Amino acid sequence: MFDEIMEKFEGSPSQQAVIRLLLERGFSVNDDGRVVSGGIEIPNTGIAREIGVDRRVVDSTTDVILEDQELRRIFQNISQVPSLMDLAPVLDLTVLTVTPNDADQKGIVAGVTGTLAANDISIRQTISEDPEFTNEPQLYLITDQDLPGEVITEIRNLEFVRKIELQ
Repeated sequence: MFDEIMEKFEGSPSQQAVIRLLLERGFSVNDDGRVVSGGIEIPNTGIAREIGVDRRVVDSTTDVILEDQELRRIFQNISQVPSLMDLAPVLDLTVLTVTPNDADQKGIVAGVTGTLAANDISIRQTISEDPEFTNEPQLYLITDQDLPGEVITEIRNLEFVRKIELQ
């Protein structure tokens, strides 16, 4: 899906940068061509400054989105999910990041969450990046407990795990 969206902007790396930002942040495009998060408008100048393009690139990208029915459906329905990851240090939470060998493999989320549950560790939040939208998708699990070494080893030894990180 991500590749198909990016192909529509194949001739413009600047517009691809806008698309990437919209997808990463979960920003929508309303009927007026304005970038929004929920009902809050995000100024095109702010978006342009963030990715280092001219404001008119953002304008032209939202015009293309509204003219293409498939893009319009995607970008008028995308939304942001609040994440506890950045709050973890403040709230004394643990963030476990799992990078799989192959993100298309079945059972990744079930394997990791099952391991935590079997060790009586509750999960506050789980965020799974879509392999369609990112090159190296990761699974993030936020818990309010420290992870014992044997649990970390058990997760690390799951067949699909390439790398884990703790924060």
